[in-house]
Amino acid sequence: MSFFSIHHKSKIAGSRARTGTIQTAHGQIQTPAFVNVGTKGTVKALTPSQAKEIGTQVSFVNTYHLVVHPGSEIIKAHSSIHNFAKMDWSIFSDSGGFQVFSLANRARRSKLRDGEEAILAKLTDDYVVFRSLYDGSTIEFSPEFSIQSQINIGADLIVAFDECTYYPASHEYASQALHRTNSWLGRSCQYLKAHARIDYPQYLYGVIQGGTFEDLRVESARFISNQDVAGVAIGGVSVGESKAELRDQVRWISPYLPDDKPVHLLGVGQLDDIIDLVRYGIDTFDCVEPTRLARIGVLLDIANIDEDIAKWSIRRFDITESIYKTDSRLILSYSQYVSQFSYSYLHHLFKQKELLGYTLATMHNLALMEKLMSRIREQIETGQV
Repeated sequence: MSFFSIHHKSKIAGSRARTGTIQTAHGQIQTPAFVNVGTKGTVKALTPSQAKEIGTQVSFVNTYHLVVHPGSEIIKAHSSIHNFAKMDWSIFSDSGGFQVFSLANRARRSKLRDGEEAILAKLTDDYVVFRSLYDGSTIEFSPEFSIQSQINIGADLIVAFDECTYYPASHEYASQALHRTNSWLGRSCQYLKAHARIDYPQYLYGVIQGGTFEDLRVESARFISNQDVAGVAIGGVSVGESKAELRDQVRWISPYLPDDKPVHLLGVGQLDDIIDLVRYGIDTFDCVEPTRLARIGVLLDIANIDEDIAKWSIRRFDITESIYKTDSRLILSYSQYVSQFSYSYLHHLFKQKELLGYTLATMHNLALMEKLMSRIREQIETGQV
């Protein structure tokens, strides 16, 4: 099987939804798919076996955080993140480029105290200098360093170094960041070709940027889609703009996305976003929300998910609310393990800050995400999306 195979394309006018398979050395990813987030080499609150139990196909790890600790060379000594973390499924790594946005934006928002040094120390057309969140030491990220780090980490799907444009950036700055990202893509491609792993392939994604400007988004999409990359990622969305702006940014570039390469939307994965945006040709989504909400006791649900997509109703409920204290019903969950416990018991765990509560809520939310994606694939193939 080739790296990316398309099985079915929507016949609905205006929809670019499709089903397919991404094949890596560590398994198949049926698309559209949700990529759960394991930032530091762990899906928070879950063991690897629990992550597998709820249907995980692929997880996302963060290169910057793994470089800072434990260091990519330590992961390399274990051969790969799969061996290091016992995550025996496909792994997606980012480039570290998101931290150009997030850490720089943190510095913009905060007034540094006397003697305090900004986390993003320097940004040039050639490289970025960060300060470690752990010890304050400086780390120079370049396209070459980013790709070497991702080679060491051993992720199956990797991302070219990019600059995630902050919001609200000016047109001038967004254009500069876009062309910096394009230049870094060329260097990322060259470095990967010269230093590729010999034990299994790593598939490189180029990143579309352009901020909130249609002309820049289209320019970037046309450029990235025609480069020698295995996949295309859409970056710089969901960084502070409204949902309408987010959808516009994806809608603008949808006609220019490649027909023969998988398309990933970076950092977007709320339930309503996924349901709407698969129609624009997005194959994979990553987002921290399902796991982050779980850790504060918020459970996700979609009513009528076994019916037509038009009847789906997104719900979320806070298990810490007092109404669940005496609710002896078993939890309605797509995780068989979670469904043996009552709402009352999960309420008790969160009220007592017992760690098992975080595990059960996380399993519940991620199992729902897998069910959602499965139903979307079915609805595409039956002509409803």
